[in-house]
Amino acid sequence: MSFGNRNFHNLHSHGFIRLACAAPRLKVADPVFNLAQTLPLLRRADEGGASVVLFPELGLSAYAIDDLHMQSALLDAVRDALAALVEESRKLRAVAVVGAPLRVGGRLFNCAVAIHRGRILAIVPKTYLPNYREFYERRQFASGERAGIASIELCGQEVPFGTDILLTASDVPDLTLHMEICEDVWMPVPPSSFAALAGATVLLNLSASNVTIGKSDWRHALCKAHSGRCIAAYAYSAAGTGESTTDLAWDGQAMIYENGALLAEAARFAAEPQLILADIDLERLALDRIRMNTFGDNADALRDRLNFRRIAFALEPDRESDLGLRREVERFPFVPSDDARLNELCFEAYNIQSHGLRQRLASTRVETIVIGVSGGLDSTQALLVAADTMDALGLPRANILAYTLPAFATSAGTKTNAWRLMKALGVTAAEIDMTPACRQMLVDIGHPFAEGEPVYDITFENVQAGARTSLLFRLANKNNGLVLGTGDLSELALGWCTYGVGDQMSHYNVNGSVSKTLIQHLIRWVARTERFGAEASATLEAILATEISPELVPGDGEGPSQKTEDFVGPYALQDFNLFYTTRYGFRPSKIAFLSHHAWADATRGDWPPHMEVAKQVAYDLPTIKKWLTVFVRRFFETSQFKRSAMPNGPKVSSGGSLSPRGDWRAPSDASAAAWLADLARIPE
Repeated sequence: MSFGNRNFHNLHSHGFIRLACAAPRLKVADPVFNLAQTLPLLRRADEGGASVVLFPELGLSAYAIDDLHMQSALLDAVRDALAALVEESRKLRAVAVVGAPLRVGGRLFNCAVAIHRGRILAIVPKTYLPNYREFYERRQFASGERAGIASIELCGQEVPFGTDILLTASDVPDLTLHMEICEDVWMPVPPSSFAALAGATVLLNLSASNVTIGKSDWRHALCKAHSGRCIAAYAYSAAGTGESTTDLAWDGQAMIYENGALLAEAARFAAEPQLILADIDLERLALDRIRMNTFGDNADALRDRLNFRRIAFALEPDRESDLGLRREVERFPFVPSDDARLNELCFEAYNIQSHGLRQRLASTRVETIVIGVSGGLDSTQALLVAADTMDALGLPRANILAYTLPAFATSAGTKTNAWRLMKALGVTAAEIDMTPACRQMLVDIGHPFAEGEPVYDITFENVQAGARTSLLFRLANKNNGLVLGTGDLSELALGWCTYGVGDQMSHYNVNGSVSKTLIQHLIRWVARTERFGAEASATLEAILATEISPELVPGDGEGPSQKTEDFVGPYALQDFNLFYTTRYGFRPSKIAFLSHHAWADATRGDWPPHMEVAKQVAYDLPTIKKWLTVFVRRFFETSQFKRSAMPNGPKVSSGGSLSPRGDWRAPSDASAAAWLADLARIPE
C-alpha cells in the first residue's frame, strides 16, 4: 500500500480500529425509551470514527426487571426495538453490540446481538448464569452453553446463534470479535479465553453488574488481567442510571483495556449517558501473540475446545479522513510521565543493575572494580551503581578504581565533574593523561595529525577510545579487578561505540539494557533522593546539564566540541524508534505515525517529571522521518556486529535488551532495504 498525503494520518492505515463503550440512561422495562437512548450514543460513536460500539447487558429491556422478562408484551417490544435498530444501522459504519432477552426454541436467553449495516451478524447467549446472593438469573434464563440451536430467525433474517461464534472482518487485518456477558468473565476460565486462543483480538463484555463498595477495583483487576493473559483488547460496559434500584444500585462503569493497559474509562455514577472511545492496536496484539510462542502452544493444547464458527463481514471503515488517535502515546516509552510510576521504575532499574553487578562480583570472587569516568551520563550511572554495589556487599568504595582519562578533546567542564563525583563518592580516584599514548599510536600508524595536520577522522577518534579501554583492561589485570562497562542501550542500537578494544567492550556492563533517556532520569532520581549526599547530588545535576558528547574532537577546551545528537539524532526520538522496533516489530511508517502523535505538539500530553522546560520540544514529520532513516540504516545495516559480541549485563527494561543471549538475535550482514522502502511511503 502506498501512502499519499491524504491517508497516512488515518489510523486504519496503521493497524488500529476505534472501539467505543456506551452506558446509556435506561428506563425499567421500556424498550422504546431504551432504544431512544441507545441510538444517539450509537450515532455519536459512529460520527467519532468508532468501528465497534458496545452497550450493556439486557440494555433494551433493562437488567433488573426480574420476572417481567417473561412477559410477552415486553419481549415483543424488545423485538420491535431490535428491528428499528437494525434499520437505523443501515446508515452507519459501526458494529453495534446490544443486549436483549430473546425467546429461542421455547426458552429465554440473555443475549448479545451484533448488528452492522442492516444485518444481524450473530447472537451470542450468556453462558454462566449467576444464581447466588443477589442474582436469580436461572429463574428467567437458560444457559447458552448447550442450547443446541445453530441459527434463528430474527427481524426477517436467518441469524447465527450460539456461544461458538467469532465475527471476523474480511477487510481489516486481525479484527476478530467475540462477545460474552457479565458473569462469563468472572469465571476461572471465561468463554473469551477460548475465543482468544481461536483468534479473537477484541473481546466484548456486555455487563449489568450492580455496584457495591470495592467492586469497581475488582472489575478493573479482572479486565486488566484477562486482557493481558489473552493478549487482547477487552471492552466492558455495565448498566448505569435508570436501572431499578429496588434492591440494587448501579454505577455505569465502562472501560477499555488492551493487553493489560487501561485505555479509557467512563465516569461512574454519572447523571448523563456516557460514551468512551479508544483506539486498539490490532497489529500490536497480533505481533505479540506471534512473539509469545507459548500463546500458540496453549491454543494447540486446547485445540478440541476451539471449534468456533467464523462469521465474516466487511467493516468498510473510513480510510480517508484524519480521525486522530484516541490513545496516549508516551513521548518516552522507557520513561513514565507519572511521578509515582517513574520513582518506582527508577528504584527497580537501579536495583536490577546493582544486583546484577553484585552477583557477577560474587561469582568471579573479584572485589575490585575498574572504571573510566568521563564526566558524562553513562559512566556516571555506572559509577553510581558500582558504589551502591560495594555498599551492599560490605566492601569499601575504595575498591572502586576510578580513572579520568583525558586526551586531545577532553573539556575542562567534564573533567572537573568527573573529579568532583569521584571525590564525593569516596572511590579511589586517579588521572592518567592519554595524550602521549594516543599521539604515539598516531605516529606509529602514520596519521596526518602526528605531522601537525588537523585531521579528526574516525581513526583519530578511535585511537583515543581504544587506548582508554586497553588501559582499563591492563589496570584490571594488575589489580585483579573487573572492568565495568558504561555504554548504554541507545548507543548499542545506533552503533555509537568503538568495537573491540573500545567502549563497546568490558568485563560486565550494567548499562547495556538502559536507554539514554532513562539513564538521565536514573541520575536525576539519585540526585533528588541524595543517596550519596549533597555534594554528589550537586555534581550529578551539573552532569545532567552537560551536552552529550564523545569528546573525541578538539574544541575550545571549555565545553564539548562534538554534539552526539547532531550525528545520530535526538536520543528522545531514537529511543522512541528503538522501543517500537524491537519491542513490537513495527514498520517504520507506523513508528513515524506514532511518533508524530507523540511529538508534534509540545503542549499536548504529559512530560516526565522534573524534565527541563528547554527540552520540552516538538518535532515535525519531516524531522521524525529524517532521524528515523538514520536509525534504520544504523540499526539494521551497520551495527549488529557490535551487538553480537557485547559483554554480559542484566536486562533492565521491558523495552528489551540487545544482547544476542537475550531479546535480540539478528545477522550482522542484513540489508535494510525493506525498512527503507517502507520509510519512503511517509509523506514529506
